[in-house]
Amino acid sequence: MLDKLEKIKERFDQVSEDLVKPETVSDMKLYAKLNKEYKDLQKIVDKYFEYKGMLEGIDEAKQILEEEKDPELREMAKMELDELQDGIPGIEEELKMLLIPKDPNDSKNAIFEIRAGAGGDEASIFAGDLLRMYQRFCERHKWKLSITDFVDGTSGGFNKIVANIQGEDAYGMLKYEAGVHRVQRVPATESQGRIHTSVASVAVLPEMDDVEIELNMSDIRRDEFCSSGPGGQSVNTTYSAIRLTHLPTGIIVQCQDEKSKLKNYDKALKELKSRLYAIEEKKRQEEIGAERKSMVGSGSRSDKIRTYNYPQGRVTDHRINHSVFNLPIVMDGEIQDFIDRLRIADNLEKMENSGLA
Repeated sequence: MLDKLEKIKERFDQVSEDLVKPETVSDMKLYAKLNKEYKDLQKIVDKYFEYKGMLEGIDEAKQILEEEKDPELREMAKMELDELQDGIPGIEEELKMLLIPKDPNDSKNAIFEIRAGAGGDEASIFAGDLLRMYQRFCERHKWKLSITDFVDGTSGGFNKIVANIQGEDAYGMLKYEAGVHRVQRVPATESQGRIHTSVASVAVLPEMDDVEIELNMSDIRRDEFCSSGPGGQSVNTTYSAIRLTHLPTGIIVQCQDEKSKLKNYDKALKELKSRLYAIEEKKRQEEIGAERKSMVGSGSRSDKIRTYNYPQGRVTDHRINHSVFNLPIVMDGEIQDFIDRLRIADNLEKMENSGLA
């Protein structure tokens, strides 16, 4: 591990030098990339220096015990040695976690989409319940969630809803929510009291910055229309809502949450870039092929990841086989326990794959 850490320090020193070069400062794309790498490496290097200092302290304490005759100095050296040796396992675990290959998108904002699946009107209502759950989760983290596009359900809820979530580590946490969510309960429209199973799918994309994705603007068709709010109410009568169509792929995104046409255009363009990035990333992963797909972090819309069973008050995450019996609290946004456990499972899997375990 020390050899790997020393190489990381060498890379950190190189990046530090490259950041102040005139050719780097004049290239925004390169500067942003190196600045992000610098910040990520600094966390590891700072912890490495702390670890190295502890190892040096252990060597010094051992040397004192071998050479010093004074009882008081020997006692002080013994106490310091015990303290440092007790701290070594903890800092080594921290370093192992820091050395796990990071997803460079974890720190980004998130584009979040919920779609009603099988289950008719109940699936749309459930999609609305999931939206409220994530809204409450965002409030706990002081993140900003803004709805950019939606299609109302016929009996409440939403057939589709797209939101932009701004906050520290938003994508890094919410990416574990991607997949199919299943609900088992008696719908309000069910007269016989029978339990129905319905599903809604969640997709989570990292929001792409301008310097990360280059688009040929001639490939994009822009349409303007009047915006409306969730539930069908009118928001304004001006053509401030924006719809962008990427002609080569047929991807369509639209944004109508802002009164400003320019702000809606900016948000729609970021979402379009995020969706195009997701397509390219999927192709890249398929080409790599040999890299084993992570069960925890795959985020496939086809994977059933969690079941919300209302009669039993139970929520089960199938990826880690973890159940809780506090469904009302979970639906009120308390999903941090699931995310923490999924992160741990994901990191352990990455540690095994990278030989750090």
